[in-house]
Amino acid sequence: MKKIYIIHENSEWTNHLTNRLNELGLPFEEWFLDKGIVDLSETPPDGVFYNRISASSHTRDHRYAPELTESVLSWLERHDRKVLNGTRALRLEVSKVNQYMALNGAGIHTPKTIAAVGKQQIIEAAEKLGRKSFITKHNRAGKGLGVQLFHSVHALKEYVYSDTFEEPLDGTTLVQEYIESPDSSITRCEFIGGKFVYAVRVDTSEGFELCPADACRIDDLFCPADEKETSPKFRIIDDFDDEIITDYQTFLRDNQIDVAGIEFIKDSEGTLYTYDVNTNTNYNREAEEAAGTYGMMELAKLLGEELNKVNE
Repeated sequence: MKKIYIIHENSEWTNHLTNRLNELGLPFEEWFLDKGIVDLSETPPDGVFYNRISASSHTRDHRYAPELTESVLSWLERHDRKVLNGTRALRLEVSKVNQYMALNGAGIHTPKTIAAVGKQQIIEAAEKLGRKSFITKHNRAGKGLGVQLFHSVHALKEYVYSDTFEEPLDGTTLVQEYIESPDSSITRCEFIGGKFVYAVRVDTSEGFELCPADACRIDDLFCPADEKETSPKFRIIDDFDDEIITDYQTFLRDNQIDVAGIEFIKDSEGTLYTYDVNTNTNYNREAEEAAGTYGMMELAKLLGEELNKVNE
């Protein structure tokens, strides 16, 4: 029997989807790719394959999950299997440099960014950027990990040459202009099947490392699953309408990305900067319940529709 195959390395982020698949009575199988083998001489099973591997897999001791997944996806695509978020999507997931180049290629504005390998080169990048305030981030990170805000090159030097410096997984640090939001928020636009589902406002006043997944726990920062928080950090925007949505949909189509969350920020002059494409997007339960819309259910329905096409 043909089925839906969920490729992932984090059950906490995937259970919400498999619960919906069970609710709809859809057959599925999970491929947990933290380690494994790929026999390239064999023929893969038929069905629908959905890739949910995250750039942050290394933070869960799954260092080579993306590399293994790329092998699996290449194998599946070679045999013309239906794959959602295939090799191209994975390539963008694990590299912000690739994200920005693809976004710019689609005419989408991103913050001024310089990539650097080497500690002295990070300092040189900040000097070349020429901004009073700037941030550093890892090229391959996820969950906002490694993001730091600096207000001087001197402060950056102290950090880079200290014991607290976080070495990027791939050695590449991004030095990026700091875009200040007038209301300390960013907007995340969710797409399923390449179509816009909703936009969510995210309060960033307490820090950068904010993940919408209910399972997220990042040190002592706010997690949206914390029911004690009186002011919601995540709120779905009613009737969101912006011309950027059309640009995003074109970008997703051209880069073979089926499911994604794209984040942008606006400065005090209203200029929009797109700074992240998350192809392993998650959804906040409380925000969805308040709005009466459910991302994982829409995703499960999409997978069911694709399975029906394969079965025809």
